[in-house]
Amino acid sequence: MKNARYILPALGLFVFVSSAGSSANGKEPSRPNIILLMGDDHGWEEVGYNGHPYVKTPYLDEMAASGLRLDNFYAQPVCSPTRGNVLTGRHPNRYGTFTPGRSVRPEEVTVAHLLSDAGYATGHFGKWHVGPVKKRSPTNPGAMGFDEWLSHDNFFEMDPFLSRNGGPPKKFYGESSEILIDEAINYIEKKKQADAPFFTVIWFGSPHEPYSGIETDLLLYQDLPEKYNDVTVSLTSNETGERVKRPLRDVLIERYAEITAMDRSIGKLRNALKTLDLRDNTVLWYCGDNGIPPSGLRESRFRGCKGQLYENGIRVPGIIEWPAGIPEPRVSSVNAVTSDILPTLCQLAGATTPDVPLDGINLMPLVNGTMHERGEPIKFWYFRGHQESEKSARPYIAPELQRGTTPLVKKMGGLLTRNFKNFHHPEIREQDFVGAKAILTDDYKLVIDGEKGVGVELFDLKKDPSEKNNLASDHPEIVKRLSRELRDWQGGVLKSLMGQDYTSRSLNSQ
Repeated sequence: MKNARYILPALGLFVFVSSAGSSANGKEPSRPNIILLMGDDHGWEEVGYNGHPYVKTPYLDEMAASGLRLDNFYAQPVCSPTRGNVLTGRHPNRYGTFTPGRSVRPEEVTVAHLLSDAGYATGHFGKWHVGPVKKRSPTNPGAMGFDEWLSHDNFFEMDPFLSRNGGPPKKFYGESSEILIDEAINYIEKKKQADAPFFTVIWFGSPHEPYSGIETDLLLYQDLPEKYNDVTVSLTSNETGERVKRPLRDVLIERYAEITAMDRSIGKLRNALKTLDLRDNTVLWYCGDNGIPPSGLRESRFRGCKGQLYENGIRVPGIIEWPAGIPEPRVSSVNAVTSDILPTLCQLAGATTPDVPLDGINLMPLVNGTMHERGEPIKFWYFRGHQESEKSARPYIAPELQRGTTPLVKKMGGLLTRNFKNFHHPEIREQDFVGAKAILTDDYKLVIDGEKGVGVELFDLKKDPSEKNNLASDHPEIVKRLSRELRDWQGGVLKSLMGQDYTSRSLNSQ
């Protein structure tokens, strides 16, 4: 196994449930190519197919109209935790990626490791944000299972600096989404020539603030209502990297221009797959990494925003397009989440899932049209952390290895780059269980401490997607049962955080 991190059970035989990749010569169906696409801070409502009155996303709309539209797709409330969630299939609190700027741990086994071991070529393009991308980092894309990468430690704007395979950052000129797609297409063309199935991850820097756009995209939104001029929002200045206040209308014009540019680049990728005769047997999976930020929030049917466990913080666009495996368009209201990606792709690729606690489930029954309820609850937890405790905590990775190198626009602590951290957790304490948390079942959503002073809230999202009607006092038995289930799960997560999952399995020498 060329990228094995630990001794895996032998790969089992995999029987395809569709005619994906079958050919006229009677050979066995080929495994699908897989491309994961992720928008940065792209809210559920900010696509045409979900009824947004202004945003133009014709190519995402086409994907939604031709593939599997996941109307109840969820992510973590902020970006680094979601990216760890996608890579590992595990809740990010299990390995200390609590918030943005927290790295993953080197022992984690990723979907890239697993698919690489199963014979896939693996490439990463764009935002990484679970550790530095430099060559010396033990959590760079290469260490986490990718054969090739052109990546950034964090988010990026026009003319981004990107590191190729851990080398010194280089400036690329142009619209950032288009740059990533052009690079990814070049990579895919090479892999087709090598006759290898590929797993390609493209994590856009858009539409994360600070916002910008090319002139033709900005012109599309010059007719936004003047009423948004009456609202002022805080965001990063492209000129200074510091916080600045600007009229919401001006901000939305730039934000929507970024979304449209990202959408157009996705259209270019889809056309390239068609030209290369790869589109039928390529799984194209798009989602956002968290809900909409305050700087992009206008009228909304949902409650909350990025960083919160209400719907506007965690419900994101989700689409799977795979012509050979999903020949007819479908819309699903089954709850699904980013941690489901790893077990689902392992099933698709004939790879074995790691022998550690996973928080996602295999969605292939949903892809095949036989899953109508999830059954397994989805759990969320915003670990509060304790700054005083961390002052004396032992770093999990040496600080010099956690220093970022790729420049960005937004200043933090006076730096125009991002450093990372992760700590050993000394012991499980009662105070570790605090922080906003939620559990989502097929019937209810329980939120605890979602906002300061609110306490326990219970919602029926099918009847009340806006989370306005708290049913907690009407159903105390449901609150008690779900609260207990959430607490028991937290205990298991904290055991993982203590490193239990790493000591209980056989590791190869580093």
